Amino acid sequence: MSTPPLEDKTIAELREIAARYPEPRSGLLPMLHLVQSAQGRITPEGIEACAAILEISAAEVNGVATFYTMYKRHGVGDFHVGVCTNTLCAVMGGDAIFERLKDHLEIGNDEVAVQRQGDSRTVSLEHIECNAACDYAPVVMVNWEFMDNQTPDSAVQMVEALRAGHEVRSTRGPRLCTWREAERVLAGFPDGRVDEGPSAGPASLAGLEIARQRGWTAPEPGATPAVEAKESDA
Repeated sequence: MSTPPLEDKTIAELREIAARYPEPRSGLLPMLHLVQSAQGRITPEGIEACAAILEISAAEVNGVATFYTMYKRHGVGDFHVGVCTNTLCAVMGGDAIFERLKDHLEIGNDEVAVQRQGDSRTVSLEHIECNAACDYAPVVMVNWEFMDNQTPDSAVQMVEALRAGHEVRSTRGPRLCTWREAERVLAGFPDGRVDEGPSAGPASLAGLEIARQRGWTAPEPGATPAVEAKESDA
């Protein structure tokens, strides 16, 4: 599939992003997300456009775009599936999930599965580092939305639902949108779904519940925190 050129509307939105910041170059990260939303990946054209708007070199833009793994030089699927393989998720089954999905989709890391006859959407796969969701390990993300407490079987069922075009919801977030739609949100153009679904769950709130049960509160500003816990709280 050919990469569409940047439209005048996208160039105007790139300028809009840069104008949000006292120092325009601070807008580079969301600008790169907008390029991915428009073109599906980071292109030479997108790099040059960002550099011209920010009045910096293309090499500087390229350095940022190659540093962060969320920026892609190649296309990804409509749904980019990331499996956490960091220590805790790996121990809890993340490695097994990743291997199962590679076998099922017949692809390697950071590759796009072949679109089969009857598939309405494409899927890509990547192993990713810690998502700061260890309380729900093993965690899978789809276009950066959480899918908690996964197993090899549930992960396969999920990707098959995505390929078939069925609605899939994040376990702690909204209905899953496409990669390009998600990239536009990350560029700072809300899609109106921010309040869909819960933002936290029992595992995330366990510490808060313990604090409430024991009457623990944060110290007042300027107060000296207690050095020793009460014996009953130890």
